[in-house]
Formats: sequence, structure tokens, C-alpha cells
Amino acid sequence: MSIDYQALAFEYRPCRDQQPSRDPRQTGQAEPARYPVIVVGAGPVGLAAAIDLAQQDIPVVLVDDDCSLSRGSRAICFSKRSLDIFDRLGCGQRMVDKGISWNVGKVFLKSELVYTFNLQPEAGHHRPAFINLQQYYVEGFLLERAQELPNLEIRWKSKVVGIRQQGTPGSADASVTLDVETPDGTYALRARYVVAADGSRSALRKLMGLDSKGVTFRDRFLIADVKMEADFPIERWFWFDPPFHPNQSVLLHRQPDNVWRIDFQLGWDADPVLEKTPERVMPRVRALLGADAKFELEWVSVYTFACTRMERFRHGNVLFAGDAAHGVSPFGARGANSGVQDAENLAWKLAMVLDGHAPDALLDTYASEREFAADENIRNSTRSTDFITPKTQVSRVFRDAVLKLSRHYPFARQLTNSGRLSVPAVLRDSPLNTPDCARFDGAMVPGAACVDAPVQLDDEPGWLLRQLGEQFTGLLFCDERGIDQATRTALNVLRAGPLALKLVVVLQGAARGGRLTNMRVVRDIEGLASARYDATPGTFYLIRPDQHVCARWRQLDARAVEDALRRALCIDAATAALSVKADVSAAATPVAH
Repeated sequence: MSIDYQALAFEYRPCRDQQPSRDPRQTGQAEPARYPVIVVGAGPVGLAAAIDLAQQDIPVVLVDDDCSLSRGSRAICFSKRSLDIFDRLGCGQRMVDKGISWNVGKVFLKSELVYTFNLQPEAGHHRPAFINLQQYYVEGFLLERAQELPNLEIRWKSKVVGIRQQGTPGSADASVTLDVETPDGTYALRARYVVAADGSRSALRKLMGLDSKGVTFRDRFLIADVKMEADFPIERWFWFDPPFHPNQSVLLHRQPDNVWRIDFQLGWDADPVLEKTPERVMPRVRALLGADAKFELEWVSVYTFACTRMERFRHGNVLFAGDAAHGVSPFGARGANSGVQDAENLAWKLAMVLDGHAPDALLDTYASEREFAADENIRNSTRSTDFITPKTQVSRVFRDAVLKLSRHYPFARQLTNSGRLSVPAVLRDSPLNTPDCARFDGAMVPGAACVDAPVQLDDEPGWLLRQLGEQFTGLLFCDERGIDQATRTALNVLRAGPLALKLVVVLQGAARGGRLTNMRVVRDIEGLASARYDATPGTFYLIRPDQHVCARWRQLDARAVEDALRRALCIDAATAALSVKADVSAAATPVAH
């Protein structure tokens, strides 16, 4: 079913009429059935987490206190990393087709161009650095994907009004019971784990007596979504002290449907109610566009900068994600993008625990990794805010000097900060990483999110990232000499292991695939995959289900991969469940060459 998201954003109803579970006392049950996972909140983060879990065959219930898509454009800048995740969730192409793709930004001082930057200066990537797409479209595409999955149940008009945890956290019998209020009454809903993705005003956080701490910046900004025909290029434009809005800043972005996002800095003393009236908004927009410009206001909001986070993202069997766990100021597009990365990080770990492949302790690394990422986002967001809104006269003098120098000197452009845009955190210190035991160059260090490269699959063009993720993946590079006997033996050992390991072989140069079974074979047609992964013949990468590198070697060693897998799953080395069989003959189907 195709949905006009813009028209229905304020009154959307689900395609399927899904009724909430009845109170177990009315059905003769002693207590409610226990689901593996309940996700609270049907925004981009909650939907992404629920879809990811359902795609891994984990039954999940998604509850939301509303029954509509988001009001107004809200989050609009979605990064390449988010697009890679949406691709894996089955709706990335729809977002790119609808969105406005961009890589270039420009910074102005008054009316003069200070400098131009390109967020993706090199070729050979499937997705652009960013797309601009209204949040209601993102939610709509995710929602349609969610409704395709049989083990994902969505319950609307279901407000969580109580929460209780039972059992010892981390044990198999631990659970969380939610009291859910609906128009038909209140009932209990029980799960082993609960994902709290219910936004910055998280009801779950309040019910548990938790809070977020941080800084609220003394400034206000006006968002105006303006529908108009305009010849501005598809770029991010940011003005410091423009003549049409002196002593303040302005940001301009294009969105689909000829809608433009304009952010006006207002100052702390601005009246947030008054500034949203058409009488105040229209003159500001006309000052930018010209007195004769024809446009319509679609949505207006006034917001205040804040950078906050919970001290811990895990509390027993309740795990917080997205704005419920952390918040940043909007310049830099770090809010929704980091939340989608939270969902991806959490989903594969929940699936591994629930499937019995990893202990509950793996979920502690969700908290530690995403707390680290939140701190990085908050640090960058705070620096951007301090540069855009100087707090002292000295800071203002420094900011203006940097902008003036940026016109002519590259070093000053590195200091100019109109909102350093979102990039995935490199989880260098994650306990799941295995340190390098050989020399590597480049960015693909353990903890980094994998980068893309063009490849060829069965004589058809493709992309490397589409071959990675969903499960642990071994990535082997080989040249025209092929796969030697020792490597084939190691591959057969890995194929015999109890944890499914997807194997991908990247053929370099004129390498011939030969007979390689039970693995995916791609050709590095432009040499970019080998260059970006600093891969020599025999190089082997172990990739996590969320497409982050967790280990790499110059030569494949089955025992080393076994140890790295145990480490990536928080399994003690003595645990027999993940023991790789040393007898090659135990492999069900050996690798042929």
C-alpha cells in the first residue's frame, strides 16, 4: 500500500488493525506471556530496532502511545552510515529515491563565501554522504517495512504507565513487565528485554526514576519549513552574520517536495511563542528570499540547544536508545543518525543473547560502546554550538577572526565549525575488538564501521557493503595465486564451527575464482576494496553483524578467528559452545578450489 506521508503525517493509521493483548486475568492466565523483546516508541530508532530484530527471527512487540507519523520535518539529514543500515533493513533505496542527495556544503560570512567542503570527495561509494528527507517519510518507509514482517507486532495507542523488573538481571528467567494503557483499558505486557526508544521525554526513563544530565545552551532557533520554487543548488548553506539576519546565523537545506528547511538563530531573549507566529516568521523568510518571493509555510518550531545523556544506557533488562538515552543540538545531524546506530548495535547483540550464542554480558557492551559514541557526539555538538553561539566577547572575537582567515588560509577552515556533521564513532577501545598483530595502514582499524567499494558479482556490478552484516562475516582477499592449502584448511575449520560464519572472498586483479563453494565471491574491479582495507593477498577481516571491524590478520588462522569470535561475543575462552573443530573432516561441505 502506497502512502502519501506528507498528507497523512498527522493522522496516519496502520494498514492492519492490530488489537492489544487483553489483560491475562480476563483470559484465565496467571500472568502475561513473556515475549523476547518489547520495543517502546515507534520513531526511527524504535522502528529500526524492531525491524532488525524481526529480520533475525526474534519475535518483537512494538508499542507506541500515538498512532501517527511525526509532525513536521524534524530530523531531515540522514548520513551515509544510516543509509547503509537502512539498506540492510530493506528500505534504503526508497529513502534515497525520495530524498535529496548531497555531499557539498558552503559557509558564508555576511554575504561572502568563506569556503566550500565536500563530505565525500572520493568516488566509489554506493550512497551519498547525506540525504535530506523529512522524518515522516523515514518513519513511513520503516513502518511499511515493519508491517511486512510476520514476527513483528505493532500496537498503537498503547501508553506505558508502569514498569517492574523481575528476577536477577542477566539470568535467563529475568523479565520486565509493562503496564500498558489503551483506549480499551490497561493490561500487562511482559518481555525478557525492553528497548526504550521513546524519545527525549522518555516515559520509561521517568517511570524508573532516571534522568539525563548535561547542558542547555542559552540560545533559541527558529525552524521554518518553506514550500517554494527556488534555484538554490542542492547543498548545505550556512551563514554567519548575514545581511538579511545580522549578528545571528542562518542554515538553509533543501528537502523533497520543494520544501526548504531554514534555521534562524534568534537569541536567548526571543519569545518562543511569539516567534512562531506568521507575522514574525514571514518577514524573516522574505529577508532571505527577497520581497517578491512566493512561498508557503508548512511547519514552524522554536527550539533550544541541549546536550545531555543518561549516565548508563542499561538498567537491568531495560536498554535505552536514541533520544531517550542521549540528546544533542541539531547542528551536525547527530541525533537521529546516532540513534539509528544505537538500534543496530543493540539488535545484533540481543539476537545473539536470545539465540543462546552469547551471554547476557554482551549487552553491557551495547551500553559501553554507545555511551562512548554519545560522548563523542556531545563533544562535537558542544563545540559546534560554542562556535555558532559564542558565550563571551573573547570567544566572539576568536570566532570572527577564524572566519575571516578562512577566506584565504586552509588551516583556519579546520577551525571553522558550522556543525561538524555526523560520522560513525570508531569503537577503538571496545572490549569486543582483537588488537592487530600485524602492521596495517588506513582507516579500517578494529572498531571502525566498514567502508564501501564497487565490486563485481557474477558479472554484475555490486557493492561490498551489501555482502557484509546480518551475521559475523569473514572477508578474505586473494590474488591470481588463489587460495593456498593452509587457507583452505582454515576456511573448512571455520565452516565447521557451531556459529554460522558467512565467508566472502574478494578476488584481486586477475585472480580466478576457481571452484569456491559455500561462500560468496566478488571481484575487486577497481582495486578500491583492497586499497581501502589495506589488503594484501591472504588478508582476512572478521566483521561484526553491524558491519564494524572486530579483527584482522595478514594470514588466516582458524584458531585466531575462534579466539576473536569468543572475544566479540564475550564468551570465556574455556567455553566449549563456540569451540572450532580441529578435525577438518568434520566440515559438512568443505571448501573446494
